[in-house]
Amino acid sequence: MICAIAEAGSVTRAAAMLGLSQPAMTSQLRRVEAVVGGELFARSRSGAEPTVLGRQVIARARIVLTEAETLFGDLRGFSGPAGDIRLGCAHLACVASVVERVSASLPGRGVSLRIEPSAVLLAEALARGHLDAVLLAVVEGFGVTLSGPVTSRTLIPRYPIFVALSAEHPLSGQDEIRLADLRDEAWISPPGAEDGSLAALRAACRAAGFEPDVRYDAPSGAGHPLIAAGHGVRLVDPTWPAAAGTVVRPLAGEPQAARLVMAWRRDRLSPEDVAAVYRGLADAYSDHVDDNPAFSRWWNAHPEVHPLL
Repeated sequence: MICAIAEAGSVTRAAAMLGLSQPAMTSQLRRVEAVVGGELFARSRSGAEPTVLGRQVIARARIVLTEAETLFGDLRGFSGPAGDIRLGCAHLACVASVVERVSASLPGRGVSLRIEPSAVLLAEALARGHLDAVLLAVVEGFGVTLSGPVTSRTLIPRYPIFVALSAEHPLSGQDEIRLADLRDEAWISPPGAEDGSLAALRAACRAAGFEPDVRYDAPSGAGHPLIAAGHGVRLVDPTWPAAAGTVVRPLAGEPQAARLVMAWRRDRLSPEDVAAVYRGLADAYSDHVDDNPAFSRWWNAHPEVHPLL
């Protein structure tokens, strides 16, 4: 129910999704909030927005739900062919290793790869049967609807989003940067805006006391020249090494975070295939943790986010 409200953006729409009345949903939400000790959503005429506590509960609830779905998905069995694996992947540094690592986990099987910054488009391609498995990057507080014979499993439950800025920027020498100190910057829109990444950026900046000036829209990687020239800043995946003329720094207090989720079609991958692909993706991601020293330090200080890796 909590995840449905987060995905629908309102209690009323979530009630319709789950086949419940709005009063029954509201009553149940109040009981849950009483159990966890605080409000999970800030409710207004425009809908329901997760609170800080709500985002924490939602993130953990999704892990529980995906693991439960994985259990029952495995019990339902597999009927698909053992052909080539068609993978989709968010635009992460680890794409350089995904094909190699997954191929090593599935000897004798061919592997193709579609790189797509939009988790929504990857999920749609998976539901339509164009892909067999995908690695999704999902912004904290937002969800991606998975439909059809699709299930998922969390790879990394939470990791911080970093910021890229010019190497000549006055703040470039700091170990971490306060979001509020970027109030006067022009921003490059984060990729996959329909996934909630742009809404999350705006919400984080408002919480820091300003409205971001989102002036540029560029595909992943295409914004590097703008950043290097000092025309703008951008939120980036923390495993990316800094491009020439830029630096990549953590944001103080981790105002932006995401999670990595592997999703797959139960009619295309056997339980053995799923385990092999999951291991390959985990190894691929681990290969690039040290590409950014700042993220490597964060990773080593937070072993709780990668027990399975």
